[in-house]
Amino acid sequence: MENHHNEYRGHVVVLPYPSQGHINPLLQFAKRLASKGVKATLATTSYTVNSVCVPNVGIEPISDGFDQAGFAQAADEDTFLQSFKTNGSRTLSQVLDKYQNSDFPVNCVVYDSFLPWALDVAKKRRIYGASFFTNSATVCSIFYRIHHGLLSLPCKLEDMPLLVPGLPPLNFPDLPTFLKKPDSYPAYLKMKLNQYPDLDKADWVFINTFEALEGQAANGLSKLFSGKLIGPMVPSAYLDGQITGDRGYGASLWKPLGEECTKWLEAKPPKSVVYVSFGSMVSLTEKQIEELAMGLKESGVHFLWVVRESERCKLPKEISDSAKEKGLFVKWCNQLEALAHEAIGCFVTHCGWNSILEGLSLGVPMVAVPQWADQLTNAKFVEEIWEVGVRAKEDEQGVVRKEEFVGCLKKVMEGERSQEIRKNSTKWKELAKKEFSEEGSSDKNITGFVEHLRLANKKGEAKQFLNGAD
Repeated sequence: MENHHNEYRGHVVVLPYPSQGHINPLLQFAKRLASKGVKATLATTSYTVNSVCVPNVGIEPISDGFDQAGFAQAADEDTFLQSFKTNGSRTLSQVLDKYQNSDFPVNCVVYDSFLPWALDVAKKRRIYGASFFTNSATVCSIFYRIHHGLLSLPCKLEDMPLLVPGLPPLNFPDLPTFLKKPDSYPAYLKMKLNQYPDLDKADWVFINTFEALEGQAANGLSKLFSGKLIGPMVPSAYLDGQITGDRGYGASLWKPLGEECTKWLEAKPPKSVVYVSFGSMVSLTEKQIEELAMGLKESGVHFLWVVRESERCKLPKEISDSAKEKGLFVKWCNQLEALAHEAIGCFVTHCGWNSILEGLSLGVPMVAVPQWADQLTNAKFVEEIWEVGVRAKEDEQGVVRKEEFVGCLKKVMEGERSQEIRKNSTKWKELAKKEFSEEGSSDKNITGFVEHLRLANKKGEAKQFLNGAD
């Protein structure tokens, strides 16, 4: 049941980095705040603003300087980020000014950690600023240490395993790409490290994870900065059900093909279908797509594979045609609804953090096929720490071959190992739900934040500093 409060508890503007994997969790956080009586407004770029439609959350456009096509319009990542900082600071300020003399003045900006300039905008107006990390506490811990010179790059094979307080020993294949090859994606590495310089000036730091999942990592991190765990940020219908009708994020930069997926799944036996998706950003090589397609065909399982339009040309026609009797290829579908369907028995994932949290929250066993960045670290946890799946191993060419893939599918879908994986998946599903029960730590952390805003609003000032207290 949704909470309703007559008392005005403050106004929070939530600012995501404008990509699907960042908009979703921040928008979900805005919905959680609204359900607790806070006025919540999502400030997102002109290019993405029309893709968002959510009851009880306001929407305000801001500019990244590329209003017609967003990032695709920019020459490169550096150009985009610099333009977003300049234009975003100006237009976010205009949004805050718009509400200043209204009945709902903004008293906090919750900003994506990729956009640290938003903290400067908030502080100039003497309102709170809260950083929101869309990745794991584990990854926060690693990159914070790199920023502060506690870890030096590149990490070398002979120095393995990497030992970080609160984390299990990390071997070379477990490390984010940037640690092994810092020169391979300099703009992305710079963006990762730029999350931390002014973090001590933020009034709150929120991380999209939860105590049971990453409590040890968070404890290791607490010696560096105080982060509040508020995840998993997936729609309420799949957790506590307290936000009425909250079955989707409410933002889609693509048109989902939900009906086709649903009809096809309805005709399949329980736990018989492998759902395959590599997210909105990952681009697989033609050889990798071919090996996965051959593996699915050889395994004989039913499968639902989301292949983006830009990737379709890499799928060999003879394989896609011959696999159609067992599988369905779609350009996009509602991933949450697919994973929640009783026909799904396995999730083949690139291990993006949102996908991991969705798989865990819905209790779906996984085959991890990470491609780059933090996905490699997430995959280790899927297989070795949470034990909810297996990681497909690449060969010396960096390709997961069909024999390896078939073996992974069998481990997750058949036999003794699959029973253990399924049992663990159910356990994590229940633990994720518990986070938003009355005693759940994530719900308590969000409630504590809301209560602080309420008290600050009531007093007309905010002298109490919450970061160290509930």
